[in-house]
Amino acid sequence: MNDVGKTSAMDAVILCGGLGTRLRPISGDMPKVLMPFAGRTFIDILIEFLLPFGFRRFVLCVGHMREKVRTHFSARDYEVVFSEETEPLGTGGAVKNARKHITTSPFLLLNGDSLCQTDLHGFYDFHVRKAGVMSIVLSRPLSESAYGVVEVDREDRIVAFREKAEARKGSFINAGLYLAERRIFDLMPEAARFSLETDLIPAILPQGCYGFVTDAGLIDIGTPDRYFQAHQKLSNFHRLKRFW
Repeated sequence: MNDVGKTSAMDAVILCGGLGTRLRPISGDMPKVLMPFAGRTFIDILIEFLLPFGFRRFVLCVGHMREKVRTHFSARDYEVVFSEETEPLGTGGAVKNARKHITTSPFLLLNGDSLCQTDLHGFYDFHVRKAGVMSIVLSRPLSESAYGVVEVDREDRIVAFREKAEARKGSFINAGLYLAERRIFDLMPEAARFSLETDLIPAILPQGCYGFVTDAGLIDIGTPDRYFQAHQKLSNFHRLKRFW
């Protein structure tokens, strides 16, 4: 199997339904995923990062201002499926709500407001080798800001996951990229609304969650300051044909 073949049949699930309250001072009535970067939207940049790895089916978990996201994807040469939330479900609830649309095991899951340009083929190989229920891409913090801070053992198994803790030098942070087996749905809370980061991941660590460490930096547009930093980094993105 060539490298593209490893991920070409896999669903990519993108969390796009957040309220984006922290970004609201500059986003106004625009969903975070449609924020502009040199003539491109952030969701376009995310998908264009995934396309060279062979991904062609995208499940978008949409909620807040979902009609604007739907309109944006009115004509594409790849498949886009919308998993709609009529009320906020949290990151975990959004994935649970999308279960009927997710057809592959494993599936790729990623946040719609961050980008980590890691090697997804290497990530896939790592996930298969570790044979856990979930693998998470881990990056290094760019500052001592609040991120999901992760501790791993010598076997790359995640032993601690603290959401929105203070990231310090030498620690790993959650880069918002996951590979998950479909059996993860059987481990989810019964509630419709819950958090992937605070309710699900800490609870399933005994089932086998592994951290894939990357040197790639994390671009995050969740706050005005981070958006402007990301804008500088991505201003020339449209000139790039592919990452790998």
